[in-house]
Order: sequence, then C-alpha cells, then structure tokens
Amino acid sequence: MAETIRVLVTGAAGQIAYSLLYSIAKGDVFGRDQPLALILLDIPPMLPVLEGVVMELQDCALPLLKEVIPTDKEEVAFKDLDAAILVGSMPRKEGMERKDLLKANVAIFKSQGAALDKYAKKTVKVLVVGNPANTNCLIAAKSAPSIPKENFSCLTRLDHNRARSQVAMRCGIPADNVKNVIIWGNHSSTQYPDVHHCTVNVQGKDVAAFDMVKDDDWLKGDFISTVQQRGAAVIKARKLSSAMSAAKAICDHMRDIWTGTPEGEFISMGVYSSGNSYGVPDDLIYSFPVTIKDKSWKIVDGLAINDFSRAKMDATATELVEERDTALSFLGV
Repeated sequence: MAETIRVLVTGAAGQIAYSLLYSIAKGDVFGRDQPLALILLDIPPMLPVLEGVVMELQDCALPLLKEVIPTDKEEVAFKDLDAAILVGSMPRKEGMERKDLLKANVAIFKSQGAALDKYAKKTVKVLVVGNPANTNCLIAAKSAPSIPKENFSCLTRLDHNRARSQVAMRCGIPADNVKNVIIWGNHSSTQYPDVHHCTVNVQGKDVAAFDMVKDDDWLKGDFISTVQQRGAAVIKARKLSSAMSAAKAICDHMRDIWTGTPEGEFISMGVYSSGNSYGVPDDLIYSFPVTIKDKSWKIVDGLAINDFSRAKMDATATELVEERDTALSFLGV
C-alpha cells in the first residue's frame, strides 16, 4: 500500500463537496491503491452539517479512506497537505457589486494562501474552485510565496467538459470521441470556448470539428454563448448552481494532475501566465490548453490563432487584468 496522502476540501458542508467527496474517497481521483486522509474545512456555523457528512463517509465503509478530519481551523486543515481543493468562497448575494464580492473573497483566499504557506507541504497541488476562481487562485498563490506558482490552478474543466459535450451532442457521438477543445481565459461569461483545434473521432478517424459540424455560424455563435452561459442556465432551471457536473470536473482536473494527460490530448485549466506564446499578459491565472506529465503542466505552444480567436482571447484577458488590479488594491499590494 502506498503512503497515505492528505487531501483538503474547503466548503466541505456545501453541495459541490457533497457530490465530490465520495468520488475522492473511493479512489476515482488519486488512484485505486492510494490511501488518503480527508480534511474537511468549513465555517463554524456549518460544523453540525459537516458532522453529518463525516457520518456518511464513515458509513460508506471505504477501504482507502483512512481518516476524516472535520474542522473550522486553518492550522488543522492545511497541515502537511498533498492536495488542496478550495471550493468554499463567498457567493454573490443579490444586489452585491462584483467589487464587493472580490473584496470578500480576497480576504478568504489571502488567509488560505498564508495557511498553505505556513502549514502545507511545499509540493502541495492547489485547485481553486470558488468564484471568481481565476482571481481567487492568483490571490492564494501570491499569499503563499514559498510554494511554486505552478502548483496553483483554477477550475475551467467544467467549461471544457460543457464544450466537449455540446460538440458531441451536435455530432451524435460519445463525448470521449471529442478531444482538444480549449477554454481560454476567465471562468466567467467572457471565457472563450475554442474548437479550432478540436477533433472528433468518427468511425476510427479523427476529423476536424469544423468539418464534422459543418455549421460555422453555430460554432462561432450559439455554441460559444451556450457554454459561456451554461452555469446561469443550470441555476435558472434548478434554482441551485451546478454541483454534480462541477464535482465531476474537479475529479477530472485533479486526476489529470496526478496521473497525467493522455498522449496527443490536451485539457483546459487556469494556470499562472508568465511568458507564454499567445500574448496573454503575465501575472494572471488564465485558462490555457495544457498537457500534464509527472504532476507538472505545460502550456501547449504553437497553436494557430486567427483574428476571431485573438479578439475573444484578448477580451477575457482584459477582464482578468481588471479583476486582478481591483483584487490587488484590496490586498494592499
């Protein structure tokens, strides 16, 4: 048996975590032979609910789950971590300005970044899910100077999976026959779902998505807006935000970090931008196409970018620069 790893989930009494914890605990993410301890962090008023989650995890009788630690204390939660999945954040309340939302989240992620810096392993892999995810991730990374910025990423895999599924449904094929869609930029409605490099496998042959779909207007119009607005559409229908699909995307993202991406495939994740070949400004967490090997990601270089894509990539970068600058002003940097 491998040595037990320590995995933190924050916002652990919430609905995304409820969909997520079973998959992690049964080995879907870190491996079927990887024992783990789950550390569950939430705010003090949620501790009674968290006790119920702990009971359910115990009642699953899962062989890989060696320990479950519920807590509201950062010094307990962040100690000696191998992986941290930061789901908890301040949700946007009605009538709340985006600026106020940023301010509240800067405080949370500054504190959690500092706790990672102080208590976690320097090799810890940190995934930020709580929105605004890209900027929250940047604040956490900046607040943990002793941990490499490459160890931080934010979740755009849900958008990636949404894009993949839309193409698959349009072509009438299974989603795993669609590869190399890209989400560029922010996990917001300015994100750019790009299928210019996407291929679909039909009868064992890889075909360019544009050639298979044969509807450029859809791919440059409704397809993009559907993916961009999908989160809002789920909320409108369910009166709750995406949880099952978000949890699945978290599992996909973390599993790929742990075990790598398949040969010839890339996935989307928000990573630290520094000197990339796509003209994206430095010092942002921006979603790029990446490949992963030995727990290290690498941006896929040299993809051709047309004027249509360029404009959309720039627009989402502009939003991220604005968010970053506002957040940093709250940070006092």
